[in-house]
Amino acid sequence: MATISEFVLRPFEGLPSEPDWVAMREVVPAATAPARTTAEYGARDVLITTVLPMGWPALHRSDGVVLLALQTNAGTGDLSRDLAAVLLEAIELEPGTAVETTTAPGPGPRLQDVLDLTVPFEVTVHEGFEYWLAPDTEITDDVRQSLEEADATIVPTRKLGGVPSAYWCRMGGREFLRWARAEDEQVVLDGLARLHARRESAIGTARFVGYFRSNGLVVPVWELPRGVEADDVEPDVQAFSAGFEAALADTSPLDANQRRARAGLVARQVTLR
Repeated sequence: MATISEFVLRPFEGLPSEPDWVAMREVVPAATAPARTTAEYGARDVLITTVLPMGWPALHRSDGVVLLALQTNAGTGDLSRDLAAVLLEAIELEPGTAVETTTAPGPGPRLQDVLDLTVPFEVTVHEGFEYWLAPDTEITDDVRQSLEEADATIVPTRKLGGVPSAYWCRMGGREFLRWARAEDEQVVLDGLARLHARRESAIGTARFVGYFRSNGLVVPVWELPRGVEADDVEPDVQAFSAGFEAALADTSPLDANQRRARAGLVARQVTLR
């Protein structure tokens, strides 16, 4: 177990589908994924989500479902420890109650200790935030208005089905593909550099524009031609995937052209959190 003085670069390392945890933390506006605590922590079903109303870190919904939000501020250097502390607090709350604020927790279990790691982390992207509510919640005019206001902030996003942890989105009338990778950062950068040096970094007609780092992982980004939908780009992504995987698996030293390409990539990267 990590102590509060430790900074953990990859807080989700060791959890199922680590790149999807990072994507839900950083690039997906409205999504859920099921999880379950271990028998030691009650074997409770949990719904991991991106955000909750009022920025709450967690919610024990009136029907007993516990929701844990990933897009919240971290209290220590270990996001996994922070989230685990919030989750355990939410489980103990009365149904219909939220964890509204948090403080930096002391040493204790992390998500990797609390969650059953055999449960697949399967992300469902939503078009709205109706999942905040228990199924039997009365939808009054005020509730409907609040949901509509929240829904209006959502960036249209779709999870691609043919490859893991790739997300199409539309922002400001432009379409992008953001693909969170599980490999070590240096491996991804070398692989992208090999492709970029050969002018093979495009996905079909989608132009590679750079990458960002978050929670210790790399998320490459491609800009799609205007109007391209998620379904349209699926075949190109699947066709590109084989070459991408081969470039990632190549451990030979980079040549001069590839090193120049890599330096250009590094100069354009942005670190999120």
